Amino acid sequence: MANFVSPGVYVIEKDMSDYSTSINPSVVGVVGFADQGPTNNATLITSQEQLVQTFGNPVEDIPGQGLEGSLEMLETTNSLYFVRAAGSGAKEASATVQLGGCPSFLVSAVNGGVTLDDAVTGSSIYISLQVAIDGVNLFNTPKQFDIPSGTVAGTGSNNAQGAALKKIIGGSLDGANVGAYFNATSLNSGYITAGFAGSSVVLTASAWSDPDRTAPWQILQPIGASGEVQGSGATVSVTGVSILQTGTSSLAYSVQSLYPGRGYNEGSKSDGTTSGYSAQVLRTGGENVNFQISKDGAATESFKISLLASGAFAEDVINTGSTDLKSQYIKGYFVAEDADVGVTALTDFISTLNTSFTANEFDGTPSGGALIPVNPRFVKPIEGTYALAGGTNGTQDDTAVIGNVAEKTGIYALDDDTLNISLGIVPGNNDQNVQNNLITLAENTQGFLAVVSPPEGLNTVQQAIDWTNGQSDERTGAITSNYAAIYWPWVQTYDTFAARDRYYDPAIYAVRQMAYTDEVGDPWFAPAGVVRGRLTKPTNVEVSVNQGDRDSMYSGGNVVNPIVNFPQNGIIIFGQRTAQRTPTALDRVNVRRLMIQVRKILLASTRRFVFEPNDSTTWEKITNVVNPMLDDIRRRRGLVDFKVVCDETTNTAVRVDRNELWCKVLMKPTKTAEIIVFELNLTNQAASLTGTNT
Repeated sequence: MANFVSPGVYVIEKDMSDYSTSINPSVVGVVGFADQGPTNNATLITSQEQLVQTFGNPVEDIPGQGLEGSLEMLETTNSLYFVRAAGSGAKEASATVQLGGCPSFLVSAVNGGVTLDDAVTGSSIYISLQVAIDGVNLFNTPKQFDIPSGTVAGTGSNNAQGAALKKIIGGSLDGANVGAYFNATSLNSGYITAGFAGSSVVLTASAWSDPDRTAPWQILQPIGASGEVQGSGATVSVTGVSILQTGTSSLAYSVQSLYPGRGYNEGSKSDGTTSGYSAQVLRTGGENVNFQISKDGAATESFKISLLASGAFAEDVINTGSTDLKSQYIKGYFVAEDADVGVTALTDFISTLNTSFTANEFDGTPSGGALIPVNPRFVKPIEGTYALAGGTNGTQDDTAVIGNVAEKTGIYALDDDTLNISLGIVPGNNDQNVQNNLITLAENTQGFLAVVSPPEGLNTVQQAIDWTNGQSDERTGAITSNYAAIYWPWVQTYDTFAARDRYYDPAIYAVRQMAYTDEVGDPWFAPAGVVRGRLTKPTNVEVSVNQGDRDSMYSGGNVVNPIVNFPQNGIIIFGQRTAQRTPTALDRVNVRRLMIQVRKILLASTRRFVFEPNDSTTWEKITNVVNPMLDDIRRRRGLVDFKVVCDETTNTAVRVDRNELWCKVLMKPTKTAEIIVFELNLTNQAASLTGTNT
């Protein structure tokens, strides 16, 4: 409380508008396998398109039905977390993009001691240039290059590749095909280079006299593969370099899929279309190239990259890992002999290149000059398409799905309160160890309902009951938990990716209808029956169950929720039991989901009161938050009645001394009408029915 000591008007603002927060009850956590995408990480998916874009298409030989199930559930929810399970041996797909040198000429003054420094301002070098790739001429015309006067500021020394390449796109030469560079400090030498790299590129040039001078002094000298000057003449031709070497190691740029998986490997589908990913270096002159990523044969990303620190350096433009992503699909590394050279800065990379590229800079006499590194290679990625290959999924077994508690992999990636998962499922996986771990996690976190099913291929109701009760070869322990619900039989659905009918895990459609129930009602409504349990997409059930079968599945301690194909009503989920065997309110799915929702709202809405004074004022504030929330649920048919007690009766002196604040909430959950009975009474003609109600 503020203390006022001088006269004046003061305004104090107090916020007493506490209310309960809203929690999405339809967030689904799915664990399964895929051919691509991040592994062992709960990735938020909000649409079917995003699921396929991130994790690829479902394929029948992928174990389980994680992707198929997610696609179905995303029809009724837009909040799904997919955990791609990955075991040992998973490997990224990769491609090696060759780095090459552009064919280059050294331009030097060697006639009578006349140097380019002696050239008058505005004089020019006249050169006839030709650039050909694979024998096809791209450029063939005389060009004029104006000689700079004095020092060219800001371009650096002649052994700085960055300064050189910044000049090849300047002047009056054609920057898309050829360019030129002159020493920024002494102007007595320079280079002319093609705008493309590789051994398929040939640069040919002829030079003649400056018409303003009486004696020819321009001499063109090709640079050899090792950087040495190779002769001189008025007309020369030189070929580019396809494989860069530093000492005995070749340098390249390794492109890898962002995550491991066979789905990144480029290949051909049966219909002749392309699948997978490739990197393409497009033909571009100058110091940059267009680096394009294609998915399934169509361009999906494009980057302007360079081997220079000019705002487009490859490792600045394309990510080298899976954080701070600039590309959704790839990462790239400079490598020497398939080992990452650890190049993280331009200076390191240039230093690596300088170890072998040298040229003789003439200083006015044919035999003079010192051998210094001048980087005439003008290094660039070589044009072409580089298909990604070699990606593998690793071991796709139950161990990978279960994951590791400490590392939060597999199922345990769902153990995160920030995800707000209310429904958990491992579609198509009926291994008892996988299901038991999922159910145990649901019980420990008290945050979601685990939805499971018996395996495909059971022929009778008794087999399904035996499996659920732990009396089969596949399952040796019964499922007993009100944080689990079991559905059977499997349902037949048309798979648009496989273009045929397949049987789908019934747990998929159980979760789908729970999300649908949240959409048209509330989580405390039963996700079953004709109104909310009707399945519109499946066309049949694996096993038909009659009234006697349903009685056996749903009573006598059995807890299997049947899916029934009614002749006129269609395929309907016709049960909503949890796997709790003891008869209490929590043996029903709608009540368990109600309690999960209430718990989450209470935690989110009352966390603000932690560390507040433990007195009647705080007790009243908590009551004022909880009462309206529960009354809202009552009005929406989730509760018949409730009472909140948070006073001195719940907060005894002992509890207050332990710094504990207790609030007791009593609730009467609304039960569902699962059994509707019509009592038909026949009377004789003399009986009076007026006022009769028994």
